[in-house]
Amino acid sequence: KSSHNQIIFVSFFCSEAMDPTSAPKGCGGDVSSIYYNLCDLTAVWGIVVEAVAAVGVLTAFILFVMLMASLPFVTDKKRKGMVGLQASILVFTLGLFGLSFAFIVEQYSTTCAARRYLFGVLFSGCLACLVMHGLWLALLQRGGQGPRSWMLWLGALALWLVEVIINTEWLVITVARSPLRGLGVPDLACSFVSRDFVMALIYVMVLIAAVVLTSVPSLTHKQKHWRRDGAFILVTGVLTLALWIAWIVMYIYGNRAVDNSSWDDPTMAIAVVSNAWVFLLFYAIPEICLLTQEDPNKEQPDGEEVYPARSLVYDNILKEPQPTPQHVYVENKAFSMDEPESTNPTSPYGVYNGQARSCLYQPTEIALIAKGLTRVSAIFNHETSRLYDITCENNPYVYFHRRTKTQ
Repeated sequence: KSSHNQIIFVSFFCSEAMDPTSAPKGCGGDVSSIYYNLCDLTAVWGIVVEAVAAVGVLTAFILFVMLMASLPFVTDKKRKGMVGLQASILVFTLGLFGLSFAFIVEQYSTTCAARRYLFGVLFSGCLACLVMHGLWLALLQRGGQGPRSWMLWLGALALWLVEVIINTEWLVITVARSPLRGLGVPDLACSFVSRDFVMALIYVMVLIAAVVLTSVPSLTHKQKHWRRDGAFILVTGVLTLALWIAWIVMYIYGNRAVDNSSWDDPTMAIAVVSNAWVFLLFYAIPEICLLTQEDPNKEQPDGEEVYPARSLVYDNILKEPQPTPQHVYVENKAFSMDEPESTNPTSPYGVYNGQARSCLYQPTEIALIAKGLTRVSAIFNHETSRLYDITCENNPYVYFHRRTKTQ
């Protein structure tokens, strides 16, 4: 009886250890088994990739908002035309971070279909925008004027639609219209070999090579800021090419060499997240930082055109010679002074207007007319050589001296 109880205990213990529904450490009992990689503390790669992807999603969204907010402050029209391509890259990069969760979750029909279809579509979207940006820089160097922004965006859209059509046909032929469909084969979308998955991405590899080739001519541009843009695209393309070579070798040969196919999902998840961060760090962030810089080739206006609203009256005043300062008082020497021989009738109150006539803010023509009517006339006495004001005519001593001289 005791031996029978020991057999029951061992069989129960082994069944519990081999039970796939038992939640690993860090996951709750109500969590489905396909999501264990998101919370399993024994498989840390899933948690790390999940955290890095979540930060990437947040970063891409913030950069997209910053790009749209800085659009009204862009003064360089050429850089402003690249905003459409840069916004598209941020959208596709955000999708790549989201796709990484499909490689963390266990394989089933939905995740496998998302992997096979969205992997090439999202990467081709980012690479098509980079190709068009590099092509624009190359044409700008040769002709001095690149294509319009809407033409660049349509070109990137055309390159992206090629991969969309390829993946759609592949998904329809291998999954929807497969001869094995309806024969009881479970998860038909997941029944593909690694080499078939890589062969379906040949067009994406062509785009990677195009990114590198189109960015090389811009490195010899005569303007420094465009050479810098070409360097950003070239570094992004070279790092993307290196990452793709690494994950393809690991995905096809490396995991099979060590006879451990369970590393396929971590390999793909790490490759997607790493390449998405390459797009952000080496292209999106530098381009957004340079977006609001002024065009160094913009001609500065001349000094006379900086203030076009300058008044002609002020110019006339500055060009006029300053009148000799006159006194408004008269010494008590009226009996020794002769009457000035004034020929222009003037008002005795012309000098009491509070300021010099030429300093009034009037149109030039009116100022010239009023200057002849209200200017204070002063002459030098031939005997005393003293300047005096015409308001002395109202002085009674001057009047008495006039009467005496007349008589």
